[in-house]
Amino acid sequence: MSRNNTTNKKTPLLTHLVAGGAAGFMEACICHPLDTIKVRMQLSKSGARGANGQRLGFLGVGAKIIKNESFWALYKGLGAVVSGIVPKMAIRFSSFELYKSWMADENGKVSTGSVFLAGLAAGTTEAVLVVSPMDLIKIRLQAQRHSMADPLDIPKYRNAPHAAYMIVKEEGVRALYKGVTLTALRQATNQAANFTAYQEMKKYAQKYQNLAELPSYQHLILGGVSGAMGPLSNAPIDTIKTRIQKSSAPGNGFERFKAVTTEIMRKEGFFAFYKGLTPRLLRVAPGQAITFMVYEKVKGLIDDFTGKVQEGDIVTKLK
Repeated sequence: MSRNNTTNKKTPLLTHLVAGGAAGFMEACICHPLDTIKVRMQLSKSGARGANGQRLGFLGVGAKIIKNESFWALYKGLGAVVSGIVPKMAIRFSSFELYKSWMADENGKVSTGSVFLAGLAAGTTEAVLVVSPMDLIKIRLQAQRHSMADPLDIPKYRNAPHAAYMIVKEEGVRALYKGVTLTALRQATNQAANFTAYQEMKKYAQKYQNLAELPSYQHLILGGVSGAMGPLSNAPIDTIKTRIQKSSAPGNGFERFKAVTTEIMRKEGFFAFYKGLTPRLLRVAPGQAITFMVYEKVKGLIDDFTGKVQEGDIVTKLK
């Protein structure tokens, strides 16, 4: 996924940190409204409906949120996401590269199976360290149906730090890790499918076009295609996880999982596990497209700058 494939130079982890953080910030700011719509659809047990009682699709749910709560309600929970983006992306890309390097052969080559395993491990790592508490806070904020246009309509959770404080105060620190197993499973399968598809398609595109580095628009396309793989494979996991994290009910992880799964199946049917799949696809696929494009671009710029510094070009121009 980097220029290392052709230059054999090891990219410092700091480069992955900066490039990943920049990519994550752009992705969050552009795609967050779709995530809010997805969460509302997943939390609606009878299906979101309009004033005439007709079931609403993702566009209808978005329009209803804007009408009842203002446009900015689509960005509820963004603070929790942005505050976790840099460490999340730093952990995702740097741990992936680290795990991948551990599984490389004596020539530095990594098999497709090893890339898949490195993606699984990277997804699990980011889920445990960052994504699980960040997701829970985000979902609690997104689930609030107050109008952001009315200053007198005061919600329970005012912002991400306040939500974290209230959750810990009322439910304990362990509450931040509700659904952590499902979050880890979702992130692991997401990143395994994501990185494997992206790297294989990138490798083929480079070979077919005889290019050492692809143009940005191709990173955008490949990232979008690879990003759709995860949601298609683990939609039920994401729906169950969202319901568990929204709830403040006590009980251990397995009890909550069993209760939520049984309730969805009994009251809403099998296809309820796929609620919010369309907005999730529209959120994750373009999100990954933006992430990979920005990551590759920023990383390339840093690599070029670092190379010029090492060669003395920058120092010579400054003299």
